[in-house]
Amino acid sequence: MSRVALATSRFALAGATPSLQAHVDVDSPLLVAELSRLGVRATLEVWDDEQVDWESYDLVVVRSTWGYAAKYPEFLSWAHARARLINPYDVLEYSSDKHYLGDLADQGFAVIPTTYCEVGEVPVFPKGDVVVKPAVGAGSIDAARFSAGDVGARQHVERLHHSGRCAVIQPYVSSIDEYGERAMIFFDGEFSHAMTKRAHLNVAPSERDGEFRTRQMSRSEAEPAALDLAKELLTGPFAGLAYGRVDVVYTPDGWQLMELELVEPNLFLPYDDRAAARCARAIQRRCAQ
Repeated sequence: MSRVALATSRFALAGATPSLQAHVDVDSPLLVAELSRLGVRATLEVWDDEQVDWESYDLVVVRSTWGYAAKYPEFLSWAHARARLINPYDVLEYSSDKHYLGDLADQGFAVIPTTYCEVGEVPVFPKGDVVVKPAVGAGSIDAARFSAGDVGARQHVERLHHSGRCAVIQPYVSSIDEYGERAMIFFDGEFSHAMTKRAHLNVAPSERDGEFRTRQMSRSEAEPAALDLAKELLTGPFAGLAYGRVDVVYTPDGWQLMELELVEPNLFLPYDDRAAARCARAIQRRCAQ
């Protein structure tokens, strides 16, 4: 029987402290069960637990390593040391830093206009409401929306710089308030299902707990143009990945990429009856390679 480690984090595990229970990873139990049916024994292992014998596993699958941004150099070092890693290290390294958005835009993909304010630089803000967030970050942590001219935007950039982080500045896309983002999930490069992600930045950071995030999610259909963009993005080095999620938003210029989630995205397995089986088969195939 093949052995697979599903890399997670301490606060994504059931049994974490009560204050962190809302962040439990709901995908992994379904995935573990489906892998077992396929003859693969999967074990949840905390990625920065020094007691784990990673080399005893046939494959390491990065799943719910939430919070890795706070230990980013250590996370990259850990991932680079894994002999067999899903998704591959090069993909994780590239897509975990939002500078990739500028790179994809330069390649001609439809991407939300993005400005990078490196440490020590003076921020330049687009007209209207803006979003400021760190270049390395996930789950809307340290991301905030500001009204046009709000001095808080500049102050937030300064806070990110003070902690040694590059600030990403984007216009706030107002369609999110009404229609949300469209999140499209893929396994083995094939489309699985789509979700609607309602606005996350219209409440205080302290209110964005797991319960709030769950309320903001719902199953949806993928618009053909949105799906076409997602498929265009998952080509080249991203073709045929075991898993991936493409988050897009509708703008006056059409659908544009918000985030390419290839590191540790929530795959929303409970929302589709066959999603866990699709994900498990993608992993099983790689065990045999």
